[in-house]
Amino acid sequence: MNLLIVDDIHEILLEKLNKAGISYTYKPDANREEAEKLILRHEGLIIRSKFQVDQNFIDINPNLRLIGRAGAGMDNIDENYASSKGIHLIPANEGNRDAVGEHMIGMLLSLMNNLNKGDKEIRNGFWRREENRGYELKGRTVALIGYGHNGQAMAKKLSGFDVKVIAYDKYKTGFSDQYASEVSMEEVVKQADILSFHIPLTRETKGMIDDEYLFHFRKPIFFLLGARGGIVKVPAVLKKLDEGKIIAAAFDVLPVENFPLLAEQDWYSDLVRRENVLLSPHVAGWTFESYYKLSEVLADKIISYLNK
Repeated sequence: MNLLIVDDIHEILLEKLNKAGISYTYKPDANREEAEKLILRHEGLIIRSKFQVDQNFIDINPNLRLIGRAGAGMDNIDENYASSKGIHLIPANEGNRDAVGEHMIGMLLSLMNNLNKGDKEIRNGFWRREENRGYELKGRTVALIGYGHNGQAMAKKLSGFDVKVIAYDKYKTGFSDQYASEVSMEEVVKQADILSFHIPLTRETKGMIDDEYLFHFRKPIFFLLGARGGIVKVPAVLKKLDEGKIIAAAFDVLPVENFPLLAEQDWYSDLVRRENVLLSPHVAGWTFESYYKLSEVLADKIISYLNK
């Protein structure tokens, strides 16, 4: 197999392919138009998030056999169509699970202890202790929606905080372990103090976090979103913040990302004015370490597949 690599990846992937004797063309600066020409001479594609690998792209080469993504999930790839063509899909979900878990816990601790708010106030000449009184994580119940690689990593990292971790996964059963207990969604809405999402964006999950979804939670919650922005309707979260049903919210992902389009959203100005909202630019899974691990994991999976 001859692989076409159209995104920037860590050199460990190239080293492993070389050692395994797998042929490739490395074109990290290629745009979609260039990739469409190059793919005709290759049976495999490796990409991160540069462009959508849609039906039109897949149909260019009927001999395409493999698509690997140096990232978690296959969001920018038409999975159903690729699978219908017999193309083997390889994500690298394991590569950034630790990064996501650490980042979301960091956002949670910052919200619970007003770290960003307090820092800004001191820089502006205000020393407000009572207004920045925090909450302790110990003794609370953290509910994880989705218990795949990222959910499991989050649960493991929470194990030292003396919290109760529960998890709901619509597509798995019998997954309770030493770090989390499997529960129904009914138990999640009863018990959750902190709600964290670890599910992919699909037709079923798109926009699922809406007014109806959030209405059922019995206690005020801390809300964490480090999965995919498309699963949330931001106005619903803002409404629950106003009602006190959500104490504070952290978003590493949003339904619309990057500027200027993000600033044009009706909810943007309301979101960014709030001191109990913490934002980061879709970097939870993007650390110096995960850059290496994503490429390493993907290379190992590709080599294993081709050596079958």
